[in-house]
Amino acid sequence: MYRLLRDCLFLLPTELSHDVALTALAAGERLGVTERIVHPVFQPATVMGIRFRNRVGLAAGLDKNARCVGGLLAMGFGFIEVGTVTPRPQSGNPRPRLFRLVEDQALVNRMGFNNHGARVVAARLARARQRIDHPGAVVGINIGKNKDTPNEHAVDDYRVCLATLHGVADYVTVNVSSPNTPGLRDLQEASTLRQLLVTLVADRDELDRASGRRVPLLAKLAPDLDDDSVDAMANVLVESGVDGVVATNTTVTRPATLTGRHRAEPGGLSGAPLEHLALHVVARLARTLAGRLPIVGVGGIHTVAGARRMIDAGASLVQIYTGFIYHGPNLVRDIARSLGGLN
Repeated sequence: MYRLLRDCLFLLPTELSHDVALTALAAGERLGVTERIVHPVFQPATVMGIRFRNRVGLAAGLDKNARCVGGLLAMGFGFIEVGTVTPRPQSGNPRPRLFRLVEDQALVNRMGFNNHGARVVAARLARARQRIDHPGAVVGINIGKNKDTPNEHAVDDYRVCLATLHGVADYVTVNVSSPNTPGLRDLQEASTLRQLLVTLVADRDELDRASGRRVPLLAKLAPDLDDDSVDAMANVLVESGVDGVVATNTTVTRPATLTGRHRAEPGGLSGAPLEHLALHVVARLARTLAGRLPIVGVGGIHTVAGARRMIDAGASLVQIYTGFIYHGPNLVRDIARSLGGLN
């Protein structure tokens, strides 16, 4: 059934099909339909002090505005990451900005953090939490800076997002690795990243004390870092006091094997062609971190075997996005079952 639905959606322009799917999921959630379609896999795992109902999450970027968290959780995910969310609403980059590479099971996007802003997302997620009935389901929030905020003031944007969203987040991911906001990846420079994360960890600790609840803080890194940079990032993450790392975001590289007609479009490439890069970064992080921080592995996972490779490389949890677009909820359930017996 999913294959038929997907083929119908693929007849539409890429971003329109994305919006149609989210609208349908939101409607299905309100009507209680999604609850009856898919039965989640309960294979609990505790990471960062959070008990996840299974190890498979939805990566940030699909539900930027928390429009259909309940509907997506009903697809079988153990956790959902919404966003990227910025302090102020922004429309993102000009369209077209999302492209399918069907032959490569990939996507190229240059969305540019289009979202409704932190206040709107916080209010929407607060309402969603009142009606979501998924024991063990976890919702994280991915945060970033507005496009017109210069890097020297980026920390202010992240602090606003963290303060606004802390109360409705099970964890927060600091996105410094999207290729679609000019200059954002410069924040991955070691001294800059250290200062940013130390500030955010201090803010998070204060918010935790005030609320009486612990909200883990993670950082999301790019797949295009060389080994020395990955090692430097790993040490910065440990020194700053964050609770984990998400690896990786999309890549600006283009493997020679790509055949899709949109392969030369500027933006971040996701999907199956990203797997090699993501696995390499995860393995390098795992080697340098040596168990000091958990890794959420994301990038190129589109099979059960791919998810197992990510776990074997050193990830404690995995996330999918493009693989979910191409293969649907069956992939979520199959991976969750496959990873259920891990310690």
